[in-house]
Amino acid sequence: EIKVHRWFLFSKAVCLFLSSVSECVAVTGQTGQNITLPCKYDIKTNGPTEVCWGRGPVPNSRCSHQLLATDGYKVKEETRVSSRYQLKGRLDEGDVSLTIMNITEEDTGLYGCRVEISGPFNDEKHHVNLTVKRAPRLTTTPSSDTTSSSSDSPQTTAATPTAGTKHTLMRMRRDV
Repeated sequence: EIKVHRWFLFSKAVCLFLSSVSECVAVTGQTGQNITLPCKYDIKTNGPTEVCWGRGPVPNSRCSHQLLATDGYKVKEETRVSSRYQLKGRLDEGDVSLTIMNITEEDTGLYGCRVEISGPFNDEKHHVNLTVKRAPRLTTTPSSDTTSSSSDSPQTTAATPTAGTKHTLMRMRRDV
């Protein structure tokens, strides 16, 4: 419990620091769910552009600990480190949100999405702090022999106000 609390405080501090130069969203899910980490860009203004997702903060170029990348039209399969990482949004509309299938507690942490906009220092950086909590265990009631659970199969949860997950959007931009 204390370990999780310390991680939450640390990751919240990282999110606050990163939000001074980019967007930072906090998303919470439960083990076994499929969860979507948001990342969108204005494709009408920028056209189809390369995007990469990685673990940790987005560095000055590319993505650290890259999970997958696109060529602007589709995922470059040779960059995908696991089939658990999917882009299920409309790439042709600028939705490059990352869906992680069957999340585990080990998926907790900071994720970064870099949208590579042409020109120096134009890239968009989106950070998502994912917290994964252990799903409630199945319980059996002796008197009725019924089993209860929130779900028997993984569900996809998106970081949107209507999706039912806990999320926080911290958007602070510093104009230089």
